Amino acid sequence: MARAAPRRVARVAATLACCLVAAAAHAEGRLQRGQASYMLHCSGCHLPDGSGKPAAGIPDMRLTVPQLLRSAAGRAYLVQVPGTSGSDLTDVQIAELMNWMLPALTAQRDAAPYTPQEVTRYRNDRLDDVAAHRAAILPGR
Repeated sequence: MARAAPRRVARVAATLACCLVAAAAHAEGRLQRGQASYMLHCSGCHLPDGSGKPAAGIPDMRLTVPQLLRSAAGRAYLVQVPGTSGSDLTDVQIAELMNWMLPALTAQRDAAPYTPQEVTRYRNDRLDDVAAHRAAILPGR
């Protein structure tokens, strides 16, 4: 019986290690899908590096997103803008896109990850006047 305990511990450790590897691979897959969604659906206007075209009214995501993440309204706005809410992406795909975009383009490492449920809630609350809503969140811009 004394020999069985180390074997059981070894099996549990091996199972845990496999689960951790699988979870890391799954997370990596979500990040890759998020990046692919950004490249296919956002980079045409916001450019691959997120710099946008401010002179043409397309914000620099690297500067604007961190400001928006300072408030719940700004966090919602990122999903509610027509380019996001009106896209053909699923709520899961939008969550993956946001969760890739925040650290990749803005160095925001402390923002809570978006969930598909959160995306659904924000996406269903459409903006009437995008410019006015943005101005209320980011005065002076």
